[in-house]
Amino acid sequence: MSLQGHEAEVVKGVSTGLFVGGQWRDAESGATFEVEDPSTGETIASVGDASVADGTAALDAAVAKQEEWAKTPPRDRGEILRKAFELITERADDLALLMTLEMGKPLSESKAEIAYGAEFFRWFSEEAVRISGRYSVAPNGATRLLTLKQPVGPCLMITPWNFPLAMGTRKIGPAIAAGCTMVIKPAQLTPLTMLALADILTEAGLPEGVLNVVTTTSTGKVMEPLIRDPRLRKLTFTGSTGVGRRLVEQSAEGLLRVSMELGGNAPFLVFSDADLDKAVDGAMLAKMRNVGEACTAANRFLVHDSVADEFSTRLAERMGAMTVGRGSAEGTEVGPLVESAARDKVVELVSDAVDSGAKVLTGGEVPDGPGYFYPPTVLADVTESAKVYSEEIFGPVAPVFRFSSDDEALRMANDTEYGLVAYAFTQDLGRAVKVYEGLETGMVGMNQGIVSNPAAPFGGVKASGFGREGGAEGIEEYLETKYVGLAL
Repeated sequence: MSLQGHEAEVVKGVSTGLFVGGQWRDAESGATFEVEDPSTGETIASVGDASVADGTAALDAAVAKQEEWAKTPPRDRGEILRKAFELITERADDLALLMTLEMGKPLSESKAEIAYGAEFFRWFSEEAVRISGRYSVAPNGATRLLTLKQPVGPCLMITPWNFPLAMGTRKIGPAIAAGCTMVIKPAQLTPLTMLALADILTEAGLPEGVLNVVTTTSTGKVMEPLIRDPRLRKLTFTGSTGVGRRLVEQSAEGLLRVSMELGGNAPFLVFSDADLDKAVDGAMLAKMRNVGEACTAANRFLVHDSVADEFSTRLAERMGAMTVGRGSAEGTEVGPLVESAARDKVVELVSDAVDSGAKVLTGGEVPDGPGYFYPPTVLADVTESAKVYSEEIFGPVAPVFRFSSDDEALRMANDTEYGLVAYAFTQDLGRAVKVYEGLETGMVGMNQGIVSNPAAPFGGVKASGFGREGGAEGIEEYLETKYVGLAL
């Protein structure tokens, strides 16, 4: 079905060129690429397809503005972010619809992301005026030791498709607050939300050249010259671990400041004493947020033998009752996956698990009709030999594994190269401390199925990356520390 009525108006209202130096412009070659609605497979917009020259022009604009922007009073930078927060909040319904049309998630999920993403601008609007240094007397009393924080400089930001607004605001917010200019490259699958955000920031008073948006189908070709350009000072990326490793290698030439938020394989531990009502509620949040297309999504449900059958049955009842449909349709709880390749990967993982002995309690079959839909699926008695034990699912599939002791649970939880987030449910305080101290992850949800919060540091360890976004730590990624020794 083609876009109708307000849907068409919302998409038509988005600028679809490149945003360079405060101006909307076509790609140098005039090339464009199509953005499709994953619930129908139909094209909803054509967006500028940048070349290497376009990318260089965007970095030129950021570099030209850096010195002036760094001198802008922190209060002024903060007020721009606050105004942008207010504009996003005012336009939440239209932004949510736009996001749903290009990404597929239900409107309720999109509205939640708009609220979450906007909060990064409010949070960092307050952090802008709290950048501070230190003054102390040297131990021998002869000199004074001063430290001050200054902006890193021009930044390159590469964001993923699964959270088109929030993955941008949690990078853009601290950069603006710290006084850095930037070039941002949104995902090819979901560029429209970021383009709409550029217009909002302009309306909020962000000076031209501070934010530059480059959309392209040739990410590696266009981004690598910028990463290797000696004028760039920071690279931040959210996406797969494989791509992250290549970007880190490229960044080494310029010794860039780098922050990476990469893949995940989140364990969800349910111990024998867990409150199963809370555990199932938490599982629904940890698994089904964003249709399971989240690096924080619970990937492996590790459940004690004594409660595994009951937990699996109750989770299957909840997930099997969810309404699957087009994200913009009333009552939809589960939208399509973002593209055919994403669904194919989910189908492969479920088939492999079943071949390895897993039982399908609900779902597991691709529905007829257009769009990239896959039903919520629960797999019981999955073995460690199945691919879902080690590979990120990125879809609405919950594989349940069994354990018999706390030590076995921690072994299984940590038996992965990834270390982004883990979830654990227990009513024993001593066990909770042992578990969250023993988990090799950057974040832990204890008796809760969601951890993301703009006021908290988001990030992982091991192959899930390094650096933190959000919280008081988030702005530090965009600041350099300078020490001054003052002789008396």
